[in-house]
Amino acid sequence: MADPIRQWLRARPLMTDLAVALVCFVLVAPFAAATAYHRNASIPVYLVLLAISCVPLLVRSRWPVQVAAATVLIGVVEFVLVPVDGPPPGAVGFALYAVAIRTDRRTAWRTGLCAAVALTVAGLVSRPGVEELPQNLGLIAWTSLSVAVGDAVRSRRELLASAMERAERAERTREEEARRRVTEERMRIARELHDVVAHHITLVNAQAGVAHHLMRTDPEHAYQALERIRDTSRAALDELRATVGLLRNSGEQAAPREPAPGLAGLDDLLEAFRHSGLPVRLERVGPVADLPPITDLTAYRIIQEALTNTHKHAGPVGARVRLEFGTDTLRLTVEDDGRTPPAGRPPGTGPGAGTGHGMIGMHERARAAGGTLAAGPRPGGGFRVHAELPLPAGAGRKGCCP
Repeated sequence: MADPIRQWLRARPLMTDLAVALVCFVLVAPFAAATAYHRNASIPVYLVLLAISCVPLLVRSRWPVQVAAATVLIGVVEFVLVPVDGPPPGAVGFALYAVAIRTDRRTAWRTGLCAAVALTVAGLVSRPGVEELPQNLGLIAWTSLSVAVGDAVRSRRELLASAMERAERAERTREEEARRRVTEERMRIARELHDVVAHHITLVNAQAGVAHHLMRTDPEHAYQALERIRDTSRAALDELRATVGLLRNSGEQAAPREPAPGLAGLDDLLEAFRHSGLPVRLERVGPVADLPPITDLTAYRIIQEALTNTHKHAGPVGARVRLEFGTDTLRLTVEDDGRTPPAGRPPGTGPGAGTGHGMIGMHERARAAGGTLAAGPRPGGGFRVHAELPLPAGAGRKGCCP
């Protein structure tokens, strides 16, 4: 119930100021009447003076410092008009509280100090004597208490606002991070599916063409081509099962247990291309390093995709794969002697060209592994893919492979 009332008052500052002025008058009126009775003074006069001091509070939200100055000035004038003892300066306390919650700390305390000095000096002048000293010095405590309470309320509001802002910012950051991770995972799975499907379907298509061509003239070789189609399709299903398994939660028992492909299976990959009619020569330079899993998978997929593109777009040509293991970098190059595309047409845009996702995927894989990739036509014809992937410091070496 309190929150709707508070929100309603905040939306109507004039009503709030009116309510504060009335509350100030109602709270201080008994003390003013008691003071007048104790001093044998006129109670109505004291109440009128109190009402006049509360009038500036009607605009305290708009001009808090000016209202505080006005209430202090009225208090000083009342000390002069009623030299013995005027009504307590209750409006000053409400005005200083408003200054403290609506301005900064320095402004609030400066205003409170000025108010305390002005009222105390006026009290000492109008009420001299040792017996009046406690009451005069009490004005300092009254103004300081008002500023201190207002400053504490303002600090608490700022602390709550800051905590809410941090919580909202943290929530936005978590949502953005979650979306980013989902996008990265989706793109990673899309690359895996593209590489697996494109590679194996290309090999199956080539082997099926060989089997169809040899079915009548050389049934034995056609039968061997069909066996390779069976093996290739089985390998494709295994890799698809492992890749689709990435979509499962890590805690599920059906999560994939098959190791990710890497350069250890490079010889089998190249042999599959050779059986499909693409002669491939492999060259290794330098001592073979123990590769991190992401680098191992990236190198394998880049070679796989580059040779798949060669088989699809370059025609019946030869291809070369070169692996150079440096101290801190793995350099891999895939080249072919395929036909050069017509002028003004980028490689792979002729008949049978794909959508370009494979080339995009190779670049993304290289960047994800912290490396670079460059691809383009060779000056003498054909196409060249070159990637450089970083190796960790002190990577183990297995020996040199010529």
